[in-house]
Amino acid sequence: MVAPVRIIACEGGLLVLFIVLCGCISTSIGDVSYANGGITAKINNPDGPSDAFVQVTIYQVTGLTQQEHSVVMAPAKLLTGDNTVLIPVTLGPGTYKFKMYLIQSGERKTAVIRDIVV
Repeated sequence: MVAPVRIIACEGGLLVLFIVLCGCISTSIGDVSYANGGITAKINNPDGPSDAFVQVTIYQVTGLTQQEHSVVMAPAKLLTGDNTVLIPVTLGPGTYKFKMYLIQSGERKTAVIRDIVV
């Protein structure tokens, strides 16, 4: 009876470890905010330092409709670990939807959609 319990506990521990590590192996975009004439994005880069671009398609949301406001792109020099990228853009008061793409080596690495109120 002791051996099967140890095997189940070991498998459970390996499963938890696998789940934790899976979240750490790809570049990801975290918190996104707007202040002082720019969009700030937190980007986690588990790989080595690299050059990248952040592209943001901005939609203004009014009621149940959204209309494309602008598309902006900014270069980013990503270091290993957590990075903060500023994308300059001026937005008036209102509700917006950001579709944000991270491009490295000509490939889209990740994308997120965020709703922001200015």
